[in-house]
Amino acid sequence: MEREELRILLEKVESGQQTAADALSDISLQPDMLVGNYADIDLHRHMRQGMPEVIYGAGKTAEQIVGIASAMKQKGLKNILITRLSEEKADEIAKALEFSYYSTPQIGIVNEAKTEKRGKIVVVAAGTSDLPVAEEAAMTAELYGNQVERVYDVGVAGIHRLLHRLPVMEDANAIVAVAGMEGALVSVVGGLVACPVIGVPTSVGYGANFGGLAALLSMLNSCASGVSVVNIDNGFGAGVLASKINKQAIKK
Repeated sequence: MEREELRILLEKVESGQQTAADALSDISLQPDMLVGNYADIDLHRHMRQGMPEVIYGAGKTAEQIVGIASAMKQKGLKNILITRLSEEKADEIAKALEFSYYSTPQIGIVNEAKTEKRGKIVVVAAGTSDLPVAEEAAMTAELYGNQVERVYDVGVAGIHRLLHRLPVMEDANAIVAVAGMEGALVSVVGGLVACPVIGVPTSVGYGANFGGLAALLSMLNSCASGVSVVNIDNGFGAGVLASKINKQAIKK
């Protein structure tokens, strides 16, 4: 049951159109559901957070992903997100389950449905090599019902490119800034806009980048105010955080 459906149900009880006993029978009292001996699905997460439980594809077999996603789909959940899904594993899943696969962010979506896009989030990426992480953030935010605009390949090595796109960012409620190397893009963006900026360090870079650690430390030490930072390559986490900020903004 979606949050909106639950609200309508409660309004019917409040107005006397439906008894509390009848409403109770429409609400699942068992929010968890076992799948085999490897998963226990949180069926009420979509009511708490606005989206169903997300399936982290790395480390799971194709068979396990199919089992979890199929069980969620049977319960009527929509826009079931599978993250960190390799093309090889996606090909195996496609043999057993209809779903959409997006290779750049390595995302799969089961029972995909259109959502109303509200507010505005801008995802900024320093370079083309950062696009897998940037697209993970952008697509996650879109699935959570946010309008997302993309500003890509605007790293500080050619800062005029970023300044040229500044008008796109000025009315955003949140910005996700994705960068590898030394991660300087986040400080620059944070010094130019009024909204919260979420930094996403990527593992893109040469040896002294230390797999994204250099960018992470640079972002954590940003002198720009109003900047927060998620973990290395965590586009999903940034997309969720930006979504929560955006939804708080459009409530005002």
